[in-house]
This record gives sequence, C-alpha cells and structure tokens, in this order.
Amino acid sequence: MSQYWSPAVQRLTPYVPGEQPQERVIKLNTNENPYPPAPGVSEALREYAVDHLRLYPDPTSRALRETLAAAYDVSVAETFVGNGSDEILAFAFQAFFCHGAPLDVPAITYSFYPVYANLYGVELRKHPLNAQWEVDLDALSGTGERSGVIFANPNAPTGHAHSLDAIEALLQRVTDRVVLVDEAYVDFGAETAVALIGRYPNLLVTGTFSKSRSLAGLRLGYAMGSPELIDGLQRVKDSFNSYPVDSLASLVGIEALKDKDHFDACREHVITTRERTRQRLETLGFEVLPSKANFILTQHPDYEGAQLFAGLRERSILVRHFNTTELSNFLRISIGTDDEMDSLLEALETLCR
Repeated sequence: MSQYWSPAVQRLTPYVPGEQPQERVIKLNTNENPYPPAPGVSEALREYAVDHLRLYPDPTSRALRETLAAAYDVSVAETFVGNGSDEILAFAFQAFFCHGAPLDVPAITYSFYPVYANLYGVELRKHPLNAQWEVDLDALSGTGERSGVIFANPNAPTGHAHSLDAIEALLQRVTDRVVLVDEAYVDFGAETAVALIGRYPNLLVTGTFSKSRSLAGLRLGYAMGSPELIDGLQRVKDSFNSYPVDSLASLVGIEALKDKDHFDACREHVITTRERTRQRLETLGFEVLPSKANFILTQHPDYEGAQLFAGLRERSILVRHFNTTELSNFLRISIGTDDEMDSLLEALETLCR
C-alpha cells in the first residue's frame, strides 16, 4: 500500500487476466480466436495512410456505428462502440448501476463484474447457479429493490446459454432498471438478444470484436440498446474521454463486420472443434459442461484441476484454472485449432493414466 493512494484505490482488487506468456506455447487460456481476422482487415491495414494518425478520430465513430447498425438491423442511434467491451461495461456500471441498491448478478460469472462493483461502490446480490450449472434467471429477476441486472450469455466461465424466450421472460419481470446482457461469446451457438431492444427500452446488449471476429489485440467492443441507454453511455464516455475508438480501430472493425462469409466459416469451425473436443474428453472420463461459447469447462473425477493444470503447463499447454472454492477442480479450455486440441488431448490422455 502507498501513502499516496486514495482510500478507494487501497480497497481495490484488480482483475487478473489469463497469462500472456513470452515463450512459445499452445495457448488455450484466454478464449482468443485461433483463426485470423477477415482478409479485408489486412488490406485495410496495408492501405491505411500513416498521415491520418496526426488527426483526431471521429468522436462519434459514425462510420463504424453505421456498419454495426446495418449488420444487426438496428438504427445508428441504438449503437455504441468503445475500447473493448470491458470499457463499455465500466461505462455501464457508472451510467446505470449506481443507484444505492444491490445489483443482481450470478454468483459464478465473468470476474470483472465484482471488480467494477468494488470500483464504483455497487453492492452485488449474488445468485447461485442451479444444479445444472446454469444462470438462474428466475432468481435474478426476483422481487426487491435493485440497481439493475447483469449476466453473461453464454455465461463465463461455464458456457451455458439461455434462449431468447427465457431472456424475454426476465425482461417482462424486470422493467424498472437496466438489464445488461453481456454477449461476448454469443456467436458460437447462442441467440443474441439484440432483436429485443426495440420492445424493451431497459435492455442493453454488449459484445466484442475480440472473440468471433479475431481482433482481441485491437480492443474494440460495442453496445446496443434504446437511444435513451446509448445516450447514458455517451454521457459517461464524453466525461471520461471524447475519443475512445481510434481511426485505425474503426477502419478495421468495419472490414471485420463486412465479411460475413469469413465470420461464419470461422465460428462454425470453432463450434465443430468444440464438439469434437467435448466428445473426446468424455471418453477420457471428463465431465464437460454444455457450452455455447468458444471454450469448455471441464473436470475429471479422479484428478485435481490444479494437478492437471500444472501437468499441461509443463508440456507447454496453457489452460485456465480458477483458484476458487466452486471451480477449484475445473479447467476452462479455449478452443484452438484442430492440431492444438489434438496436442491437448494427447497430453491429458498421458496425465490421466
């Protein structure tokens, strides 16, 4: 602790991302896409005029938002973009959840939510997952004063996704505060809730270009919701930084959105590899939770998660191990290329003999 830190900073427990190793490894620990972004991205980077860097970007990111709106069949006024969905989530906590009442959230979910809650002084009301390791939407929408509801769909790190009907049922019960659906992994088999924003003005859907569009190194995310909610995000953004998305990121994001064929091919390949990996893990005796994301959460009844994690690390294969009571025996494994997953499975077969 430093004497120069404010009390709020001293109380913080920052988010810890997955390891970013310097040595050459098979990296299956941070849910990155194993395939490159759309070919148009490379072309845009080659043709980008360096002289543009001396100029400020469009503070409204209009061209990117127009392309995003066209891709999701919404109006530009219903779109927002930022430096990754994490930044947008931070804006959302400030804009919508600081009401002096608890924020309803799953007990096991994206671990950045508690960090933001601590940063902005938001009390979390945590609801356990059900017996099938699914987010309990009935519990999230229960009675009582609240500042809002937030959950990831598919959930991280469990991978389960709710149907559009189930999400709409929750929205019919929660009408007084914002319901934020974090769709970072939605493109790998789940249903997006964007189609509901026209009917539910309190629904905010966030997403990212990091996963299904292979742009994790660029930092670009989006939100879609009613103009009223978008204006709230805009007010926070413009009180923090008028230029959060740079001109190069906007250009690359537009190219990624335009190439639907590449997008569909990559995500279908990830889905196919995920299901093949699940089947092979089950033949090795692993329990694998059903997943609609680009990762799986798995455990073996006879081997500790920490033991398997260490054994894979020794073989230069990185997966994610969460040192929490509920997840201590689980490994979260990102879906890589077929060759990478074959190497993982061969290593686990050796470790589980």
